[in-house]
Amino acid sequence: MKHLYTYITFSILLVLYVSAYGTGVSKPKPAKPNIVLILVDDMGFSDIGAYGSEIPTPNLDKLANNGVRFTQFYNTSRCCPTRAALQSGVYPHQAGVGSMNGNLGTPAYQGYLNKNVITIAEGLKTQGYTTLMSGKWHIGNTPEQWPGARGYDKYFALIGGTSHQFYPHPYKLAELNFFVKNGQKLESYTTDKKPDSYYLTDEFTDQALGFLDETKNTNKPFFLFTAYNAPHFPIQARKEDIEKYKGKYMQGWDVVRTERYKRLVNMGVIRPEWKLSPRDTLIPGWDQLRQTEKEAWDLKMAVYAAMIDRLDYNIGRILTKLTELGVDKNTYIFFLSDNGASHEYAFSAKSQTPEAASLVKPLTADNPQSYVSYEYNWANVSNTPFRSFKHWEHEGGISTPFIAYAPGKIQAGGLVPAPAHVIDIQPTIFDLAGVKYPQTYKGNTLISQEGISFKLALDGKEWKGNDIIFWEHQGNRAVRQGDWKIVSFYPENKWELYNIKEDRTELHNLASSNPAKLQELINLYNAWARRAGVVEWDTLVKKTP
Repeated sequence: MKHLYTYITFSILLVLYVSAYGTGVSKPKPAKPNIVLILVDDMGFSDIGAYGSEIPTPNLDKLANNGVRFTQFYNTSRCCPTRAALQSGVYPHQAGVGSMNGNLGTPAYQGYLNKNVITIAEGLKTQGYTTLMSGKWHIGNTPEQWPGARGYDKYFALIGGTSHQFYPHPYKLAELNFFVKNGQKLESYTTDKKPDSYYLTDEFTDQALGFLDETKNTNKPFFLFTAYNAPHFPIQARKEDIEKYKGKYMQGWDVVRTERYKRLVNMGVIRPEWKLSPRDTLIPGWDQLRQTEKEAWDLKMAVYAAMIDRLDYNIGRILTKLTELGVDKNTYIFFLSDNGASHEYAFSAKSQTPEAASLVKPLTADNPQSYVSYEYNWANVSNTPFRSFKHWEHEGGISTPFIAYAPGKIQAGGLVPAPAHVIDIQPTIFDLAGVKYPQTYKGNTLISQEGISFKLALDGKEWKGNDIIFWEHQGNRAVRQGDWKIVSFYPENKWELYNIKEDRTELHNLASSNPAKLQELINLYNAWARRAGVVEWDTLVKKTP
């Protein structure tokens, strides 16, 4: 009996010891999460269902309803700078892309990523990630600047800024609008006629899914950056998608804006005290148009809506692939737009070569390939409830939907009101993946990250966001600190002041009534501009591509 008691006592002590100190056999570490980052091009704040749109986007709505939506997430107002800031975690000037992808002769405006920053892919590779990219690159034109030189293992990329959706390069619209895949320029891809089934949004997804299939059985986490060119002009869509929306916009832009605004308020995405901004002064009232004009404008918005519809469909294809691969429960998905909706015409006057001009023809229902844009009139709807457009730093130019989704990791249905910015994406992804941001990389000293991780917000915890954010693009400027924002248009260069907490739609300029706050923020902007390498746009404007 004595031996029995001794045995029992020893067994109990052994159990307690193992519970407290372990067995000495190391437990496997939790698998690092996969990460999918989806960027769309020129889509406005209110263009998807989860942000008030009438356009059905069931896949994105699923991500939003089962993840979190950020209500004050910012981009840089233009495609190249946003891509530079997103990839590098610093302001675009610091990364070398203060303007666009042309070299303006100074380090902050060289038009491609410099060696004093690392991309998301370069950082993730230090933690064993497979890095994949499909879509628009637009931050480096030569082979040493392509995605493969900046950390991407596999990639299919549009190097320039835009492309025909049905035929990638039919009339040499721009020298840099070519495609590359895994280090090879696809000469025949941009000259061969495509089959009738071809559509660029589908193609970007096809390539992304092919890369994902190659990750099977690798036991390595992956990062997929899918950067769609849609809904950037030209507005072109499949006929069957356009048919879903023809006639639905005959009520006119004022009605659609008002309905989107009401839905945004009801969702809690915007506050009711933020009043809907007036219709832009360059846009006529719908009742001033002739019937034929209304039908033409209705068709333009129907095509644009069809492009959003097709984007959502393709995002659904990515979700299905993640499920097929059995990795959907260990994958973070992020979604955003690179700038506000675009007011631009398909071609500016200086770019209308005879070949390009031949594309600019009226859009008809039986010709979804016409090379046109939807201009101020519908871009004002896309940016509901805000003022202004892509390129400028008022809220309509810099506000983006931002959705974060990860089943079992992110609490469903939350709204994050704290101010966030694209410079925060790299720090957050590194935080999720356990990447320690290095001081040097390949012999180059790195600029410290400007962004901050918002992982706390993804974990359902309090996250205060950025105390201060800066913008400058081609002379357009802004600073947001706390509840206050200053902003100016180029070339007027006249600072405006707004209380964003009370008036995010920027209807009440307080510059004259609060000169002390105005000057305080101007001083902050000037100090940042010196630190970031901003050059007065007047000295560069003649060099702009």
